[in-house]
Amino acid sequence: MRMGSMPSAVTSESTLRVEPSPKRVRVMLDGRYVADSISPLLVWEKPYYPTYFFPRSAVDESIIDSTHTYMRADGGLDEYVALRWHEFDHWFEEDQEVFVHARDPYKRIDILPSSRHVVVSVDGVLVADTKRPTLLFETSLRRRIYMPLTDVRMDLLVASTTRSQCPYKGEATYWNVQTGRSLHTDLVWTYRAPIWESAPIAGLACFYDERVDMTVDGVPQTRPVTPYT
Repeated sequence: MRMGSMPSAVTSESTLRVEPSPKRVRVMLDGRYVADSISPLLVWEKPYYPTYFFPRSAVDESIIDSTHTYMRADGGLDEYVALRWHEFDHWFEEDQEVFVHARDPYKRIDILPSSRHVVVSVDGVLVADTKRPTLLFETSLRRRIYMPLTDVRMDLLVASTTRSQCPYKGEATYWNVQTGRSLHTDLVWTYRAPIWESAPIAGLACFYDERVDMTVDGVPQTRPVTPYT
């Protein structure tokens, strides 16, 4: 499989946002690489994150025009192939595995140590109390507060089998919270081994503030309404 060459300019009539990516991107299926390019395109088909489009020459012919792939005739993309992310086993940007979707070069994560006093209660039961939280600010998403496990009532936490993945943080594991009054499923998560850019939150716990009562420096926080409410 040969690498694709740098694409020509996108037509001015296109309403798509299209940019060349400087990263080498490889995709694996059934133990073999089926796409490998040093010049893929980042295409924002949705406003939230981009999709990789590969030069046709960088994609294994055996999967082109299969249910694994699709093409677009607009935006000067007729010679490029997009792969349906979840149809494949592994995606790599350079030599780092990436999960869920392509990472947006315009999305930023800031992880900052803080001395704010954060208290979390569930069903009126104190579940966490810390003066050393770590605050995670992620572009276009709400702030999240991570805290040391030693400041969390671990006796109230019950391990969950739920797992989730984030292209910017890695794989998260979850706990349920049992207050004695009710069981709150998947209320707390942690990244035990996050990818390097999110290393400061390794092993810390984060509560869905949509579903708990929280105060920050004594000020009650309004529960936000999000898809996780």
